[in-house]
Amino acid sequence: MKYVDEYRDQELAKTIAGAIATEADSEKSYHFMEFCGGHTHAMFRYGVQDLMPQNVHFVHGPGCPVCVLPICRLDDAVELAERHGVILCTYGDMMRVPGTKHRSLMRAKADGADVRMVYSTLDALKIARENPERQVVFFAIGFETTTPPTAVAIKRAEAEGFKNFSVFCNHVLTPAAISHILESPEVRELGIVKIDGFLGPSHVSSVIGSQPFEFFAEEFQKPVVIAGFEPLDVMQSVLMLIRQVNEDRHEVENEYTRVVTEEGNLKAQALVSAVFELRKTFDWRGLGTVPYSALRIRDAYADFDAEKRFELSVKASREVTSCECPSILRGVKKPTDCKLFGTVCTPQNPIGSCMVSSEGACAAYWTYGRFREPKPLEAAK
Repeated sequence: MKYVDEYRDQELAKTIAGAIATEADSEKSYHFMEFCGGHTHAMFRYGVQDLMPQNVHFVHGPGCPVCVLPICRLDDAVELAERHGVILCTYGDMMRVPGTKHRSLMRAKADGADVRMVYSTLDALKIARENPERQVVFFAIGFETTTPPTAVAIKRAEAEGFKNFSVFCNHVLTPAAISHILESPEVRELGIVKIDGFLGPSHVSSVIGSQPFEFFAEEFQKPVVIAGFEPLDVMQSVLMLIRQVNEDRHEVENEYTRVVTEEGNLKAQALVSAVFELRKTFDWRGLGTVPYSALRIRDAYADFDAEKRFELSVKASREVTSCECPSILRGVKKPTDCKLFGTVCTPQNPIGSCMVSSEGACAAYWTYGRFREPKPLEAAK
């Protein structure tokens, strides 16, 4: 299959692995954060980490939209379904994420709430169209990649005169999260998390372009390489990062040129800008309160804002104390550092969001059997 098979070629993988082993300075230690959970899964699915020299390390970042949603917002969604009696439409991963006291949308549904899994925003509009007597709320989550479809749904709902459709908006922004990580004491002062460069998110960059990442490269002197999701994409991006570190460069490079451009998708950006505006602050699981890191619906579309249509209570939400998801999302710990991982916390009985989501680090470790630190192959040295 074009654009797939050639990026999984075994001989090319060996060649790139050899180049990485040759060019990685044995006197240095390289720590690269992959922001996107899709990269984490690609690394483990294809054994990319096993092909790295011992001094090349991956730091898992907060690039899983399901994982970073704070419990209080999930609790709000449960309240919408249970107390306000709406038809709550959501993507599948959100159904099983535990909220306060292990209360999830799946459990709310089992207790009688009308919670429905959808594959797109248009599915939610269809449900609203078919149920004019019911209020339908779309539980919108995700980074810049999934924001344009939500904007399309709101625009279409306005054009068709919907009175029973609204959006519970939880869209968050990648650049703000990266800045927050780089400015955190764990990175800047304590040195707990070492980051020498970033594997930039690919799908996000297809929308916003590579240009927004130039600030981090210059301000924090950290190289960024926009990486595709196939194994050779990831390996080539690692090689590009190693070369930048060795040459003391801190630039934005685009490995994923077949999809990502410098300016991104201007039409999608304009659509998002027309419907949404920045929130002053937003809470992230693991990162805490991050200024200007999320979107809200503009007043012009207030009729489709679930937070304005429904009164939501102030909640005392809380994490499971022993769950290490917050630390994993900051790159401070790995799933294998959590005492719940693989014991009481499994995909069948998830305690934290990182085990639920198809992009979560814990789910990646579990799915591909990474219960211990992998040992690099001798041939990759």
